[in-house]
Amino acid sequence: MHIISPEQPLHATTLKEESIAKLQSRTAKIGIIGLGYVGLPIALLFTEEGFRVTGFDIDSTKIDMLTSLRSYICRIPQTEIALARDRGFQATTDFTRISEMDAIVICVPTPLTEYREPDLSYVTETVKSIAPNLRAGHLVVLESTTYPGTTEEVVVPLLEKGNPSDLRVSRGDPEASNVFFVAFSPEREDPGNNTIARNEIPKIVGGVDGNASEVATALYASIFRRTVPVSSTAVAEMTKLLENIYRCVNIALVNELKLLCLRMGIDIWEVIAAAATKPFGFQPFYPGPGLGGHCIPIDPFYLSWKAKEFDFATRFIELAGEINMAMPYHTVEFIAEALNVRSKALNGSKILVLGVSYKKDIDDLRESPAITIIEALQKSGASVAYNDPYFPKIGKGRRYDLQMQCVPLESIGQYDCVVILTDHSDYDYRSIVDEAQLVVDTRNATAGISSTRIVRC
Repeated sequence: MHIISPEQPLHATTLKEESIAKLQSRTAKIGIIGLGYVGLPIALLFTEEGFRVTGFDIDSTKIDMLTSLRSYICRIPQTEIALARDRGFQATTDFTRISEMDAIVICVPTPLTEYREPDLSYVTETVKSIAPNLRAGHLVVLESTTYPGTTEEVVVPLLEKGNPSDLRVSRGDPEASNVFFVAFSPEREDPGNNTIARNEIPKIVGGVDGNASEVATALYASIFRRTVPVSSTAVAEMTKLLENIYRCVNIALVNELKLLCLRMGIDIWEVIAAAATKPFGFQPFYPGPGLGGHCIPIDPFYLSWKAKEFDFATRFIELAGEINMAMPYHTVEFIAEALNVRSKALNGSKILVLGVSYKKDIDDLRESPAITIIEALQKSGASVAYNDPYFPKIGKGRRYDLQMQCVPLESIGQYDCVVILTDHSDYDYRSIVDEAQLVVDTRNATAGISSTRIVRC
């Protein structure tokens, strides 16, 4: 028998080991900051796996709705909120309760300023609210899309400066007792995509050091079937940008080809469908009236802004962004031309917009090109109404203030032009074409319908 002498210290469990053990046993308390299209779904995933989850948000309306078991995201039914509450899920505006958590996941917006520069105010204010409540062993993960370096250059210094216990981020010492862990793990939400379960989407994880990577990987391995650790937070941040810039560039390509095909009298949709039959080396992307959503219209500008710090011009990426940003204005020009052919001016015309969300069958207005198009039509003197089954009204956003109410799909023939901006499945397109004077279709929603009233754009 081996006897430990008094001089031999017993092995103490490290903070990393304690954190991993809590996560694996589902006894860790999880805090999700930002209960929007990313934060609420991931909060529910953790709740489903038996964790005690608390959601934090500065929007008291969201908190009130969750407290009364109501959902504000169409793809999340109220039954899911009720079930989560039964499992211990809570929502609050009280950020002092962060001290009760073991892991904190930040899912707040990262928009652009009016000058197309990164706006990290939501991230910095969130981190400042975490810091006073930080304790040793805390794991803080940023999921918000941002430029490479944000976690190390913005999040870590604010946490170290703002905590009252002089805690420092873990930097490789497994025995350190006055540290916290920081990682970046990009969100991969795809609203409206029901072909793959959320927990089947591989999760990228990059920690400030190996300890943080291990703890963060244990966190996400509890809810995702596959985690993909990378060597640093910067690699994880750049991975997210690559994923979205890849889509941005390819969409810009087909948008530009669409404009050329319109002049040449070629159906771009038929071209894409034919090219998609190639079993290798081609992936179909589709044109539209502009880009929407939180990531694709924004991410290229995050990277191009950061690249300037290294005296590097991301010309290819910036060109793609410019092409996509111009598409709403091309759409307005096309509407004006379609009316002109029918001896009508855009000024004074009655326009009905169908669909305002940035993609079909979702209730998401973030960066939707429909907003830009409506505003441009109004500035040109058109009288604009809209219909969208997911939006009974459009109020005030970060860069718009429309104050419009959804109109019923009645008397479509009273409008000089009906513009399909979002191809929701709810619409009966054949009936719409039959009743309308003119239909401008930006999404190929009327494919298979033959009518002189249709102008495909």
